[in-house]
Amino acid sequence: MNPPPPADFEQRAEFGNVEANLDFLRRASRLGPGARVLEIGSGRGALLRHLLREGHDATGVEIDRAAIAAARDVPIIPVDGPALPFPDESFQLVLSFDVFEHIPDSDAHLREVARVLAPGGRYLLQTPNKWTNAIFETIRWRSPTAWKVDHCSLHTFGQLRRRLDRHGFDVRFHDVAVVTDFFRRKLRHYLGPPGSLLLAMVNPDRLPQRFRTNFYVEATKR
Repeated sequence: MNPPPPADFEQRAEFGNVEANLDFLRRASRLGPGARVLEIGSGRGALLRHLLREGHDATGVEIDRAAIAAARDVPIIPVDGPALPFPDESFQLVLSFDVFEHIPDSDAHLREVARVLAPGGRYLLQTPNKWTNAIFETIRWRSPTAWKVDHCSLHTFGQLRRRLDRHGFDVRFHDVAVVTDFFRRKLRHYLGPPGSLLLAMVNPDRLPQRFRTNFYVEATKR
């Protein structure tokens, strides 16, 4: 019997590594006020609220109806799969953070992202590295296989670059520091004292790009 899903630390604390994600946006978004932005996987709307405060014309989509209900005051549209309910070339920027690895059909997802992006538009995404995340999730779920249903689309550095290229994107990986207070708390929560010891021995921010724990990618539609 597989173990139960681990407690959702991200939902109880903050949705994902917000500090690192916002750093990535500051570096890579390069958009003036009024730009049309789509966030895929908006959760309870934390990042979407930030985008709206920045003056962007931002919309989100989300499959979790409870999260949409909790968001209340932000424009999040419910979806049931990779199909996006927008006309072709609707957005200058599409975002997703900690979403890509959960999508069973990543090719269908990327076709939809390319379709709704205007020419020269960009897809900014953050997703865990398959090599490092497979180890972490095995420990977190206490099973070598149970986590694969949830993290069904993990990619290595090369796999992610090739997949995006096949869908008509030029790819740039950004150097974003992920060792924040959130990251440290997450390691302590799931790994206990050995997590802090491991971080003291190996700082993922100092590793070569292809060995980082998370990839921050700017994919420009050709």
